[in-house]
Amino acid sequence: MQVLRTPDVRFEGLEGWPYAPRYATLADPDGTSLQLHYVDEGPGDGAPVLLMHGEPSWAYLYRKIVGGLAGGGRRAIAPDLIGFGRSDKPAERQDYTYERHVAWMRQWFEQMELSDVTLFCQDWGGLIGLRLVAAYPERFAGVVVANTGLPTGSGMTEGFKAWCAFSQSVPELPIGFILNGGSQRDLTPGEIAAYEAPFPDESYKAGARQFPTLVPVTPEHASVAENQAAWTVLEAFDKAFLTAFSDGDQVTRGGEKAFQERVPGAKGQPHVTLSGGHFLQEDSPDEIVAVIEGVLARRAKGFA
Repeated sequence: MQVLRTPDVRFEGLEGWPYAPRYATLADPDGTSLQLHYVDEGPGDGAPVLLMHGEPSWAYLYRKIVGGLAGGGRRAIAPDLIGFGRSDKPAERQDYTYERHVAWMRQWFEQMELSDVTLFCQDWGGLIGLRLVAAYPERFAGVVVANTGLPTGSGMTEGFKAWCAFSQSVPELPIGFILNGGSQRDLTPGEIAAYEAPFPDESYKAGARQFPTLVPVTPEHASVAENQAAWTVLEAFDKAFLTAFSDGDQVTRGGEKAFQERVPGAKGQPHVTLSGGHFLQEDSPDEIVAVIEGVLARRAKGFA
């Protein structure tokens, strides 16, 4: 596997990003060594909150949420998926599969020795993060899902269909444009530049190009069976499980209903609809911190 690594200079002086990089080394079964980047802020003994991003963003998406949680005494952990952010980027599209990403993140999760975790996940952060919950349900204390899903081949929204068509046909994938368009507010030039920083040129975007094609929206897609097995675990997950979808996302509209209906831990929870586009972290960061803090507070009082 040929692997690209974005030069560190690309990440110098990013707007609103004061966090020190941390790295883990992963071993792919084919023998390739991969470097995964993550941030780990706040007290080491604070309640761990795992923040998982999707496509084509990176941990920068959580910059305000990391600060808010860490400032409140929580341990905020935000990894970059392989192919994104400061993590290594396999150069060929065929190197990216759903199951490979789950395996990479399981390896990282085990290295981190995390337990009693509250997960917040959006977009592919949910497709992969919920597979972690299914693999290690005993290590998770609660889950907040936002603008995501765990599809099993039963179709797609018109918004996702449009995204697939755009992502696979546009000559150059405009990362900053995508993040700005998927947020209700206008990002600053510095924020747009930060989202473009991981990708010096198109050769670094194999993962960003491939991810839309990997979502198992038809029965013929890979990972349908694995996601069905994950749903079986989630249908027995009775710890706090909240939905916090946004009011302005055409891609995942209505996706919260499956979680509310199928996950026992979702019953009686104070589900919320937040203001924002697909990338609601850019539109409602303080509200997201409040949702997560609410989960932690209710659990501390024995209500979660």
